[in-house]
Amino acid sequence: MSDKLIKYTVSIYTENSVGLLNRISAIFQRRHINIESFNSSMTEIENVQRWTILVITSETFIKKIVGQINRQVEVIQSYYHTDEETIYQESCLFKIKSSLLFDDRQIQNIIKESNAIIVTVNPEFFVIEKSGRTHELDELYEKLNKYGILQYVRSGRIAITKSPLMISEKLSNFKNN
Repeated sequence: MSDKLIKYTVSIYTENSVGLLNRISAIFQRRHINIESFNSSMTEIENVQRWTILVITSETFIKKIVGQINRQVEVIQSYYHTDEETIYQESCLFKIKSSLLFDDRQIQNIIKESNAIIVTVNPEFFVIEKSGRTHELDELYEKLNKYGILQYVRSGRIAITKSPLMISEKLSNFKNN
């Protein structure tokens, strides 16, 4: 077992329950592990939510954490995976002065080269959306930051596993109960 710190994506399938998020975050807090990103979404099964949590920790800790999460009554199942075991994306929005779009050709080149999308343009500002891997969003941020970013927001990670999880059968059984 490795004690090297790496990124882990934790997927938690759960019933929608008040207070569960506090109990789950307390599990990370007790071990002094910061949650890098968090996303909550519906799943293919009605009334089942999936939480995707990104943390940096050791394999020793992540195994213990997932074990504790699985003991929560409302948790159907939780898993952890490395970046190599998942396909993941993040998304971000940039709000930038409109004058830059028209006065500086380089901004248009940056948008095109990064495969970003202009979501809206008005006389005061324009908004760019970019989805991709963490490093792609970081690179676009660095390039645009030189020109001045009025607002910036980034989503939590969303991820699916490369290998089958066998959670669908478990979720189907949950639905039928």
